[in-house]
Amino acid sequence: MPNSITLAERFLPILDGVYKAESKTAILEGANRNIRFLGGNAVEIFKTQMDGLADYSRKNGFVKGSVTSGWDKYTLSKDRGVELDVDAMDNEETLGMAFGTLVGEFMRTKEVPELDAYRFAAMASASGVSGTSADLSAAAATIAAIDTATVAMDDDEVPYEGRILFVSPTIYGLIKSGITRMVMNKDKDVNYNVDIYNDMRVVTVPQARFNTAITLYDGTSNFGYAVPSGSYKINFMVVHPSAVLPVVKHEIPRIFSPAVNQSADAWKFQLRLYHDMFVLKNKVKGIYVHKKSTANS
Repeated sequence: MPNSITLAERFLPILDGVYKAESKTAILEGANRNIRFLGGNAVEIFKTQMDGLADYSRKNGFVKGSVTSGWDKYTLSKDRGVELDVDAMDNEETLGMAFGTLVGEFMRTKEVPELDAYRFAAMASASGVSGTSADLSAAAATIAAIDTATVAMDDDEVPYEGRILFVSPTIYGLIKSGITRMVMNKDKDVNYNVDIYNDMRVVTVPQARFNTAITLYDGTSNFGYAVPSGSYKINFMVVHPSAVLPVVKHEIPRIFSPAVNQSADAWKFQLRLYHDMFVLKNKVKGIYVHKKSTANS
């Protein structure tokens, strides 16, 4: 009798995950170092102000100016967390895939999108930021709007080097369509991607993360975040990293095996994220926001 062998489906542990991009605001981290944690929920950021020049007197000499230095106090406001269980048998019968992929998938598809969405909303809604609103649908108008933003930042004396241009996928497409490139006869690859525009690093942000406000759910009726009516989709945002301070004070994922989990025969995953996004008061002009003219419904 010939052999009859059926391949077991359990030996095909391919992850069918959700498409999600990596963090878009990580590029803003690490620009500010003059900070100190006070304990609790307070962060202090050092700032200094001083008088400018005055007339020199050949009789009396220099006019005495003054220097004021101190610490601005900011308070962390976002304390987020979740606990997820995976039954021990469910995990075993999926060859460990049920829990083995949970941590990475959660951070990639839940934590990172919410963190980005909150940070962009915090920057866009900060008091004193520059910007305007318009519905952009043509390449020429889009490029003109970005040029207007850079001129505004130049006038506000925001450092030229280091600016980052965050754009929605729609705006990114309009930028690409507005740029003419030469292709040589021997070139086999055609690439219209724009990594740098007028010395600004270009970062494309999914529109779901790119709004002027978000609603954070508390877990009683829903989880995660949503874009509320009355907010606005952001077309693009020019940010100098020195103008903002993304703070993550506490982020500890904890894993408990069924052997130590006293509430259930399950693998337990807990994550707590204590964070905020601060716009520095003296550097608010380091943010320029261009949003749509029609609010989200």
